[in-house]
Amino acid sequence: MIKYNWFFEQPLETVWKYLTTSELMAQWLMKNDFELELGRKFMFKANPHPDLDFDGNVYCEILEIDPVKKLVYSWKSGDGGGKMNVDSIVTWILIPKNGGTELILEHSGLEELKNAMLFQAMNKGWDENVRVKMGNLFNINPHHETTGN
Repeated sequence: MIKYNWFFEQPLETVWKYLTTSELMAQWLMKNDFELELGRKFMFKANPHPDLDFDGNVYCEILEIDPVKKLVYSWKSGDGGGKMNVDSIVTWILIPKNGGTELILEHSGLEELKNAMLFQAMNKGWDENVRVKMGNLFNINPHHETTGN
């Protein structure tokens, strides 16, 4: 599992907006057709990597919504035959803390040993996208703790 805890000085509502608004998500993560609706299927679009049999599409479905507190969606890519096959779950948890927001990411269902290179790339990617890119959108660099298990 990939797990991160970040702290942003922004209120819960602001951080939630960046996790649940398609145009804002595209600024720090990937282009997408996200809409906040339980059961909604959506897709992230990344650059294809033919050498890894990855077409650039990540297929998702919203599994749980607890407004301004928790968002859970599936995260799938590949057709089972390539090197970039992922069938996992992304969970975002927002907790009010010190006038800001503690943002927790748990990306579960990744088999670290089976997909060691992919696991490391995704682990690094989450931190860069959230801590750096989202942080830059907020004009801050959040404090963070990293836990990998």
